[in-house]
Amino acid sequence: MDILVAGGAGFIGSNFIHYILDKYPDYNVVCVDKLTYASSLNNLKDIQGNERFHFINADICNQEELTKIFKFYYSFGMVINFAAETHVDRSIVSEHSKSFIDSNIIGVYNFLEIIKKYKVRTFLQVSTDEVYGSLGETGKFVETMNLKPSSLYSSSKASADLIALSYCNTFGLPVVVSRCSNNYGPFQHPEKFIPMMITNAILGKKLPIYGTGKNVRDWIHVLDHCRALDTILHYGRHGEVYNAGGNSEAQNNDVVEFIVTYLGVSKDMLEFVRDRPGHDLRYAMDYSKINSEFGWKPLMNFEEGLIDTIEWYKDNRDWWKPLKT
Repeated sequence: MDILVAGGAGFIGSNFIHYILDKYPDYNVVCVDKLTYASSLNNLKDIQGNERFHFINADICNQEELTKIFKFYYSFGMVINFAAETHVDRSIVSEHSKSFIDSNIIGVYNFLEIIKKYKVRTFLQVSTDEVYGSLGETGKFVETMNLKPSSLYSSSKASADLIALSYCNTFGLPVVVSRCSNNYGPFQHPEKFIPMMITNAILGKKLPIYGTGKNVRDWIHVLDHCRALDTILHYGRHGEVYNAGGNSEAQNNDVVEFIVTYLGVSKDMLEFVRDRPGHDLRYAMDYSKINSEFGWKPLMNFEEGLIDTIEWYKDNRDWWKPLKT
């Protein structure tokens, strides 16, 4: 079977491609990526030359390019879309904001229009817990909740989710939506929270923490997320949304304290900075739906996963140092 992975040279996408090639020896993976600042072929260099892997440098916002891939090159059984602008800080800067509308909404629309003609078994739109907004001190996000996105990033992802599901309802397209909690693991760009703290600590730089640092996130290791996506892609019911969470809630302060303690860095390097506008207080995912239907649950202990991630960044300075600004 041929699978198209859009945004496959990014953090989660590249981990997913490695996962799929390892697990399914009869699958061919076609990666489509426009190679932005947050994606790189370095994430896939170990599989360059693999006869079951093919890379195409293309932008999903260009419907003509995308159509050619479907029309002339491949007959895809499944399509999974990671391609998106994802950094909330960039979404609230005017010079970057339009790219979130283009990639996160127009790109998804292009896929849906093409899939109306070139049939696939499943189109999986990879989304985020941020579409639900912010939780108080208790409770968890469930798939039936109203969406209350707080940023341009989360609003664009929520829009894409609803558009994709509408194509399932109106045209019968085989759409499934996944929403996950915050990912961490290898190949994550150092602009993101955990790799920023790790790499700054390694370099002896200040560790900037928004506000009071009491914001809570539910962390999921990227390989647990890949397992969830694999399950949803193959077995998810069309027109449905599935949450995937790590069952690992932690305050930002506690995550940073663990990192600096493990690396032997002074806590004097911590620096509390002005909070981000619209900063959500807490995320927590209820993944009982995917668990009850398919038996999926996260396997990675957060402390063990965080240690593995720290060690990966220690061992791969040549990968992340050029990305630090």
